[in-house]
Amino acid sequence: MVVTDPIPVLDLQNFTQGTTGQRQEFIQRLGQALEHTGFFILVQHGIDSQLLTQAYAQIQALFALPLSQKQQYEKPELHGQRGYVPFGKEHAKDHPLPDLKEFWHIGRTDNLWPQELPAFAPTLTRLYQALDACATHLLQAASLYLDAPADFLPSLVQGGNTILRLIHYPPLADDVPPGAVRAAPHEDINLITLLCGATAAGLELWQRDGTWLAVPVIPHGMVVDSGDMLQWLTNGLFRSTTHRVVNPTDANESRYSVPFFVHPRPEVDLTPRPECVRRTGGIPRFGAITAADYLQQRLREIGIAADAHPDS
Repeated sequence: MVVTDPIPVLDLQNFTQGTTGQRQEFIQRLGQALEHTGFFILVQHGIDSQLLTQAYAQIQALFALPLSQKQQYEKPELHGQRGYVPFGKEHAKDHPLPDLKEFWHIGRTDNLWPQELPAFAPTLTRLYQALDACATHLLQAASLYLDAPADFLPSLVQGGNTILRLIHYPPLADDVPPGAVRAAPHEDINLITLLCGATAAGLELWQRDGTWLAVPVIPHGMVVDSGDMLQWLTNGLFRSTTHRVVNPTDANESRYSVPFFVHPRPEVDLTPRPECVRRTGGIPRFGAITAADYLQQRLREIGIAADAHPDS
């Protein structure tokens, strides 16, 4: 089967509740999408719409707090892996200008919670757990497409430092430097990313023909993409596609988004799997590296940490 739609739409219930034929078709469409585009849109993903509404209300309340209060949750010793990361801190690899965003990180454990918002922790914890369950299904399907056991990829992320990132792209200031954008062209670092909705358009992905494709905002749809670690592990069989978030035409428009970055445990070996090497021409494209070393290298490149410890 060849993917013809640049960004296919997949129904997760075909994998979790469908017939044998529907399940196999889901596995093939997911694998083909990650091979050809690196992106797909997921519907019927099991994330309760009321939970998403509650989560976005808490996220907007969080970023509406005064800067002095948000900065109380910026802890340099955590290297940006938990709590608040201020506006202009992160930049894309090899891009000199900082992204026009502020964000907050939530992990499996050891989180910082804003005391000003008592409903924040329980709401975002529920969202984290729901996304984690959804990611497990997707990793199972990807494993089966690779002719591996269903638990192969899920086993790599058990106990890993998967991150829920809450992003606020504020209105554009008058003094925005020329060339600065909300998120400069980049690839995700991790295995896969689940992006459960966004409050406005702006996400675009780079196509092989050298053009940018706007990712549609589908009601109740979730954008899923494969990251650098999965590309590395599969010897490039699955693509880590360059994407960006462009500035809005209305400078007064805010944008919120919630990506869920699925990470393996620090000690996981990302050396390309032999069967993936065979499926990609027989020559390894990448060397041996652990997830911890890969993440540390990338965090330095994007300005989050001078000497990060990814298992912190």
